[in-house]
Amino acid sequence: EFNGKLSYVGNAPGYHVKIEPKQYAYGVQTQRKFIDDNQWGVLRNTASDMTRALGRTKEKSRADIFNYAFSAAFTYMQSEEGLSLCNDSHTTKSGTSTASGFDNAGTSPLSKTSVAATWLSMRGFRDSISEGIDMDDNFALIVPDALGDTAEEIVGTVKGLHTAEGTVNVQEGRYNVERYMRLDDTSTTNWFMVNWTLMKKSLLWINHTENEYNNTVDFETFSLKHSIYARWGNGTKDWRWISGHSV
Repeated sequence: EFNGKLSYVGNAPGYHVKIEPKQYAYGVQTQRKFIDDNQWGVLRNTASDMTRALGRTKEKSRADIFNYAFSAAFTYMQSEEGLSLCNDSHTTKSGTSTASGFDNAGTSPLSKTSVAATWLSMRGFRDSISEGIDMDDNFALIVPDALGDTAEEIVGTVKGLHTAEGTVNVQEGRYNVERYMRLDDTSTTNWFMVNWTLMKKSLLWINHTENEYNNTVDFETFSLKHSIYARWGNGTKDWRWISGHSV
């Protein structure tokens, strides 16, 4: 309340995060005789194959945010907080209470009950001075392919979800479902809920150097050398856009 004179308050800092784009490159060398004898076009797709392989590596880097969300041994960034992205004991520099609203990790299998509890928990997340944050209702479930049907059932069933009484499913249409096949590489049971609005503000992808493709003929051996190079980085400025379950 304003009583004729301004009251000044401090500004609690957040935690420092460092994202340094890494370099990625590899090459393929083909002997001259194989080029001469290439009757079925096997070697002609080398450039597109390398580009496809690099694209797959990029996608794995993007998936690292989720696949290693429960580990503090970050491969994609450095975090001053020193805790995993999904953690049950996040901290703050302000000295305010973190007794509630600082837990975004669980161990519950995907079900209508765990989804509802996770949504309610995220709506109670608190900021760096332990005040409730403004979180809209723009949520999504990010799941491996193995859990895709279960997630679609939770979100798509109108009435009678696992009940004989035919009660209304209050979670019908509440979330988007995003199947992410790269999650299956690490776990077929872990799942995540995200707030799209906050995710777009916090989750970063730095495309430092776009794919560079080169080829040259080796003077000594007459072999053909192909190479590809790119540099990118990714990371997150904050944890409050996500809640994950390591099942």
